[in-house]
Amino acid sequence: MTVKVGIVGVGNIGNVHGDAYKANPKAEIVAVCDIIKEKADAAAAKYGAKAFYSVKELLASGIRLDACSMCTKGEENGGDHFTPTMELLEAGIPTLGEKPISNRVEEGEQMVALAKKKNVAYAINLNHRFTPAALRARAWVDAGRLGTLYMINMRMWINNPVETSPWFHLRALHPHSFDVMRYFCGDVKSVAASLVKGTGRITWSNAQVLLQFANGVVGNLTGSYDAGASYGLERCEVVGSQGRFVLDDACEALEFFPRHSIETEMYRYLGGMRSFSETFGSRLAAWVDQIEAGAKPEEINGSGEDGLKVQRIIEAAIKSWETHTIVDL
Repeated sequence: MTVKVGIVGVGNIGNVHGDAYKANPKAEIVAVCDIIKEKADAAAAKYGAKAFYSVKELLASGIRLDACSMCTKGEENGGDHFTPTMELLEAGIPTLGEKPISNRVEEGEQMVALAKKKNVAYAINLNHRFTPAALRARAWVDAGRLGTLYMINMRMWINNPVETSPWFHLRALHPHSFDVMRYFCGDVKSVAASLVKGTGRITWSNAQVLLQFANGVVGNLTGSYDAGASYGLERCEVVGSQGRFVLDDACEALEFFPRHSIETEMYRYLGGMRSFSETFGSRLAAWVDQIEAGAKPEEINGSGEDGLKVQRIIEAAIKSWETHTIVDL
């Protein structure tokens, strides 16, 4: 079947979702919605969809929606997620929200709880876990190729001068980082953070965050909004009793290092994916495939629950820095 989708919020990221859906032969954009009429009208013309100017109007129209992307923004890139998400979930519409799930954990908890109550699929755009390279690395972990996992080191940094609060860097960027770490190593048990502000900045734009995982793995995140374009976007290293892997820039390079041999295994551009911009297509393709297949809410990959768990890690990091303590989750 063709999955009929709507997009709520058609600013920059909403159009990224729109382009990915438009390129997907299994999806059809039937509705776009934005409180700014000019944006909604432009997106409607671009995607051949019907324009709406509020979620209430969209729902009242009776238009068939198999799924919806929720791409509003707000403070710390998550402040406007709550109300439209709750409206869509209350109507029983499977919803893929942008990250962060919300910049307020209590709102994220309410959204996840409503999705469970209504038995409706709820996902977050945690797109870094959906690259062919990440999927290959996860298969290695699941197959025991690394042996018993010991450590994970994650680095994610960009040059981003934008700042709207002291916690903008942590809340806006690092849902991705912590999700990748959870994807490979499971739930986090405790958090300890050290932060520093870049010159003249109001946001804590540089971070070192130590994690203890429930399974005993120890991890470290290095994050920054003060990085240079030549630094690369990200690197994830997972170390086990039998080997380690290094995943560079989400999709570009993956290398396996066996512990007891000098022979390494190197892949570049797995699945033909060459750059970060392509990760939106793979994430939304997985969402469309799960909706088409009738996946149960608890089977959704990159779920609202996953988004909530990484936001709790972020809030624990903030509390750790404010109190100079190790914070248990």
